Amino acid sequence: MKISFLIQGFHVAASRYRVIQYLPFFEACGIPYQVQEFPRGIKNWIQHIKGLGSVDIFFVQRKRLPLYVLLYLKNSGKKIVYDFDDAIMFKNSLSQNPYSRRRQMSFKRMLRFTDLVIAGNGFLKSEALRYHRDVRILPTPIDANRYSQKEYIESPYVNIGWIGDHGSIHYMDSYRDVWEELGRRYRDKVTLTIICDTFIETKHIKLNRVQWRYDTEIEELKKLDIGVMPLFNDLWSMGKCGYKIIQYMGVGVPSVCTPVGINRDVVENRVNGLWATTKEEWVNGISMLVDDYNLRVAMGKKGREKVMNNYTVQVCAPLLIEWLKGLI
Repeated sequence: MKISFLIQGFHVAASRYRVIQYLPFFEACGIPYQVQEFPRGIKNWIQHIKGLGSVDIFFVQRKRLPLYVLLYLKNSGKKIVYDFDDAIMFKNSLSQNPYSRRRQMSFKRMLRFTDLVIAGNGFLKSEALRYHRDVRILPTPIDANRYSQKEYIESPYVNIGWIGDHGSIHYMDSYRDVWEELGRRYRDKVTLTIICDTFIETKHIKLNRVQWRYDTEIEELKKLDIGVMPLFNDLWSMGKCGYKIIQYMGVGVPSVCTPVGINRDVVENRVNGLWATTKEEWVNGISMLVDDYNLRVAMGKKGREKVMNNYTVQVCAPLLIEWLKGLI
């Protein structure tokens, strides 16, 4: 069995966590593979597909393939696996109308030619099942070897944090009233840390701007006392795979989140974190954790236990390899 992985980019987060971090496990099993970014233009596509040779499985991460490529692969007897971790059949949360006929048709066509579909959560699986019978769920996992538990030290100061990319910072900006209210309530006791490459502005809560870097993100996460993941209750948000929640919990940080999509599965309300929908629930939930150090530690440890048992690449890799072997 030989696999060709087609990814968005070697520095794209989704490619890194849903393909690249699995590669050592394929090597350990003696499974040959090749990895390439999506070609641009017909000439580059033709050159790429001519070089597939003995490849048995064509693993496509997130993007949809041109029709002529799909036809060539099927006629060549290649198995196609399609992996996605966003609600790509809808427009994002900033759009007034989430529905897009072009996106739906592109998604439907891709699945029509696919032998196996791998979705990042249950909502995405339900959308894919409209067009394909064989859809499996594989969460976006962390590497257990990188994510060790933080050291718990009681302090009069509490660090509330969010990690993400610039494409999701609007969620934090939309919840600014929550952060400002917490700043007014606790004055100099709380800090809001944003680990990203772009930031929001705040007036009443101290803001700590941390540039995201792969080699420092774990240590920055360990500095947090509470992790947050605000979302909207819309179709795009339901497709989110909760990676930042898994990151918080992976180092033992309790989370407060909007209970949308996979967040409801990963975070068990009042067990390893808290759900919050309204501004009042957000402020009160975070305040509960700010005021209770022991509760933060208890929830953080329970969250880490759940992640280590269910959401690591060490747990997910054997499943993925078994699924791909089953195609041949």
